[in-house]
Amino acid sequence: MSAYIIARIAVTDPEVYMTYAAQTVALAEKAGGRFLVKGGALTQLEGEGPSRVVVIEFSDRVSAEAWYASDAYQAILPVAQQSSLRDLVIVDGMGDTE
Repeated sequence: MSAYIIARIAVTDPEVYMTYAAQTVALAEKAGGRFLVKGGALTQLEGEGPSRVVVIEFSDRVSAEAWYASDAYQAILPVAQQSSLRDLVIVDGMGDTE
């Protein structure tokens, strides 16, 4: 069953953050991930949310967790953490029987 990393992000230092963001697609692709949403225009329909949303699809939860825990991703993570406020979750996709 597919799993998705969903990130809601408020970028606090755009210049520094872009050094992180420029590396994430290649790292995710190496781990079998695929970006479905990366920034883009956002219309807030309800509540208060961040200015940036990211959705990355993986074949399963194990792959998503492995990508996040990988040495390569952990090496760039501090850049994201110092240049943004983030809320990340892994969500399982809907299976064939749901």
